[in-house]
Amino acid sequence: MTAPTHNPAHSASAQMFANRLHKNLRHLGRWLKREHIHCYRLYDADIPEYAVAVDVYQGEQRWVHIQEYEAPRHVDAAKAQARLREAVAVIRETLEIPEQQLFLKVRRQQKGKAQYRKLGAHGQFHTVEEGGNRFLVNFTDYLDTGLFLDHRITRGMLSELAGDRHFLNLFAYTGSATVYAARGGAISTTSVDMSRTYLDWARRNMELNGFGGREHRLVQANCLEWLEQNADRRRFGLIFLDPPSFSTSKRMQGTFDVQRDHVRLIKATVRLLEPDGVLIFSNNRRRFDMERAALEGLSIEDISRATLPRDFERNPRIHNCWMIRRSDTPA
Repeated sequence: MTAPTHNPAHSASAQMFANRLHKNLRHLGRWLKREHIHCYRLYDADIPEYAVAVDVYQGEQRWVHIQEYEAPRHVDAAKAQARLREAVAVIRETLEIPEQQLFLKVRRQQKGKAQYRKLGAHGQFHTVEEGGNRFLVNFTDYLDTGLFLDHRITRGMLSELAGDRHFLNLFAYTGSATVYAARGGAISTTSVDMSRTYLDWARRNMELNGFGGREHRLVQANCLEWLEQNADRRRFGLIFLDPPSFSTSKRMQGTFDVQRDHVRLIKATVRLLEPDGVLIFSNNRRRFDMERAALEGLSIEDISRATLPRDFERNPRIHNCWMIRRSDTPA
């Protein structure tokens, strides 16, 4: 990367933004190299005037994924657009990235079925590396790329816990946690998600890392219904439960709200744990409140801080995370 220089074509605020990008690159550089991290968050609305998140993905080439947080209604739309154009120009210049390797999206608060709307149909996937595993990401067709970078430590923790255990991944998305569990020596894996598209993506991620066969099951189902139907059947030594904050779909009756429904969800999930099993429960609801009093008989440890990667320290509420065991289970 080039050293920060004053560009007379930039406004004072744009130059400040450029300086912040360079500062973040210096701050993260040695750590990224030491930890062999190839995909990371460089910037997350550090400066109020530039309310964007900038993620860098390294594979056979480097890509930059920019998400603009939708401006409040009182902000002049023309000024917001001009500032966004300025931010994109500064990012390209600072990271020395060609236009075709940069992707821009606007992150609006989504409700109901709108949150699942497909943005495009390019079908273009790229391979990136994380933790010795390879994953397919897509920068154009969906709001998210297929790999939640803030869960990097959580996935590593799952890999460490997975050895000689049967692993269950609920709301499995693209199966990145399942890949980590398989790499960690899980006896078997079961990934449950309602989306056929995401399950196919998960299958491809597993195959990319050399995992397949009958011991690695992919199940298309409503997780809540699947939990009820399987409550008296298989048991799992490790479960990852990462539901959406809110969900509705033509494939499910009613809605799901993680704050309203988490007690019922956790209780149903714990029934599938082996006696010494571990449940890792996570969500992205910023003001989430765990109702511990309604979850008697469980040991609940908040590991949110412990699972917060260094490149997400500027946004400590990016996710909540707990390690849950039965109270009579030794740690």
